[in-house]
Amino acid sequence: METDFKNKKVLLVDDDDSIRWVLNETLEDLGLQVTQTSAADEAIQFLQNQSFDLLISDVRMPGKSGIELLNHCQQKYPDLPVVIMTAHSDLDSAVTAYTKGAFEYLPKPFDLDEVNEIVERALTPKQKEISSPEKKPSNKFSIIGEAPSMQNLYRAIGRLSNSHVSVLIKGESGTGKELVAHALHQHSPRKDKPFIALNMAAIPKDLIESELFGHEKGAFTGASGRSLGRFEQADGGTLFLDEIGDMPLETQTRLLRVLSEGTFYRIGSIHPISVNVRIVAATHQNLLAKVEQGEFREDLYHRLNVIPLELPPLRERAEDIPLLCDFFLSKIADELDEAKIQISKLALDKMKRFDWPGNVRQLENTCRWLSVMANSQFITPADLPKELSNASIKISDEQWQKLLSNQIKNQFSDGDKNILITIQKDIEQLLIKTALEVSAGKKAEAASYLGWGRNTLTRKQK
Repeated sequence: METDFKNKKVLLVDDDDSIRWVLNETLEDLGLQVTQTSAADEAIQFLQNQSFDLLISDVRMPGKSGIELLNHCQQKYPDLPVVIMTAHSDLDSAVTAYTKGAFEYLPKPFDLDEVNEIVERALTPKQKEISSPEKKPSNKFSIIGEAPSMQNLYRAIGRLSNSHVSVLIKGESGTGKELVAHALHQHSPRKDKPFIALNMAAIPKDLIESELFGHEKGAFTGASGRSLGRFEQADGGTLFLDEIGDMPLETQTRLLRVLSEGTFYRIGSIHPISVNVRIVAATHQNLLAKVEQGEFREDLYHRLNVIPLELPPLRERAEDIPLLCDFFLSKIADELDEAKIQISKLALDKMKRFDWPGNVRQLENTCRWLSVMANSQFITPADLPKELSNASIKISDEQWQKLLSNQIKNQFSDGDKNILITIQKDIEQLLIKTALEVSAGKKAEAASYLGWGRNTLTRKQK
């Protein structure tokens, strides 16, 4: 890789010295020539005096912002790939970065392997991405979260912001699939056209085709007049098909034909109707398993699964719970026209360790319950509903490893070079403390739990 990049120049812009240091080391390891600055104005001077192959810039800095620097580059150096970094990332900032022409959007703390991959793509001409036209993002359907999995989701929505391609949203019940579908619509060229939603699981099977395609007067018993189906209602816009896995096989066949040909017939009609509709589907089921069981058409699955988006369950992004609680409590306080309640750190810590089988929907309902039923304006662990207070807290191996990984990334970003020694020491101290607790302070027994001799345990304690 070094030989490929040995003559390539990168301009790095960030007012955080530690971030610049980490990225400088990483980029130089790739064989790149790095020029650093802490301000956008100085970066503009560098750009005027020499040519660069890549610009990596933070968003929030004293003076001009990274977005202003991006705009300058789009006007003066449209062929220069720009990677935008930010520690204050959300859906709108991701979409703004992409729609203003950023090559890539990199939330902090970042994975250095991901940085390497982005740099390699940016410096490979045949993979260079096309800038999207500027489009003002909408705040109507905000998605809350700063966890790495949510950053990936924001970036995916940003990349799709100028696209009409079909999307399949996968995730457990309550993770917010319809919210993502709304966001995809609001950040698309179809945003001024209708967004129509239909839940397959909520409609009797014998009425689904009528709901989708409409019917003529007299087409069946009870059809007293012409009815437009959801496809016609969504013409030019987006049709969101929730719980697509519950769609009957015969309806799947008709849906596939519409997606292939762009035309359909109302029930009871012989006249074809043409529509231009973007399909966003969602499911909490394993559609591939349903394909193998003969319950879902394989060709329809591949037609819908052009771009799959995976929504993480709340238990895998527990760090977002304080943000979500604050959002829901503010919203509920406005609805009730009452003062917003506050949740103590101890109560939040308990909520962050809960499994949340109902995901974000369950968290919102919990916030609603607290707003109505709590005895005070300040919530303690004792005020939490019984299912939270009585539930046994379980953290999977994957969860604690992910938490540790995030902590390590943060320390890498801070320029910590002694992280291995620090973590080994912390883990050893925790093991000793826990073993002594379990053995009620008996050193010989605690040492046996750890596979040590008593003298080893005593020495390490000192």
